[in-house]
Amino acid sequence: MSYLNPPLTVGPRRSTAGPNPAGYWIALVLLLADQAAKYWVHEYTPYAWSQSVTGYFNLVHVWNYGAAFSFLADAGGWQRFFFGGIALVVSAWLIFMLRKPLPRLELLGYAVILGGALSNGLDRALRGYVVDFLDFHAWGWHWPAFNFADIGIVCGAALLLFASWRYKPAEKPA
Repeated sequence: MSYLNPPLTVGPRRSTAGPNPAGYWIALVLLLADQAAKYWVHEYTPYAWSQSVTGYFNLVHVWNYGAAFSFLADAGGWQRFFFGGIALVVSAWLIFMLRKPLPRLELLGYAVILGGALSNGLDRALRGYVVDFLDFHAWGWHWPAFNFADIGIVCGAALLLFASWRYKPAEKPA
C-alpha cells in the first residue's frame, strides 16, 4: 500500500524534466503587461506628466536613456546599443536556462528577469530609451522612476538569491 503514502521529498520542487513552457509564458505575460502600460503612458500622457495617486506614489511619464537609476543616461547615445546588447545576451542566456529542469523558485526568478530584460530591451530598440512610469516618494525624497519590467528584474534577482540560500548545495539539482 505504499502508493497511498508516497515518500516525502526534502529538496527543492523541480519543474518537469525538459523545457518547461511555464517560464516562457510568465516572461511573455510580464513583457506584454509592461509594454501595454508603457504604450498607454507614452501615447496618452505628455512627457514629464505626473499624477499624484497617494501621498507617496505618483504615476509619471519619464524616459530613461541609461540603466538602473539613469546610470550613463548622459553618455551621448552609445549606451543605447551597449545596454540593448546586454539585454540581448542576458535574454539568450535566460532562454537557455529555462530549457533546463529547475526548482520552481529559480524558474520563476529566471522567467521574470527574462520578461523584464526583453521588455526594456524592446524599448531601447524601438524608442532609444526606456519609458518609466512608477514614482514612489516620501519626505521630499523620490525613488528613481521605474516600470513593471524593472520590478520583474529586481524580484527575479531576489528570488534567485533566496533560492540559493534556501537549499544546501547537496539539495540543488545538477
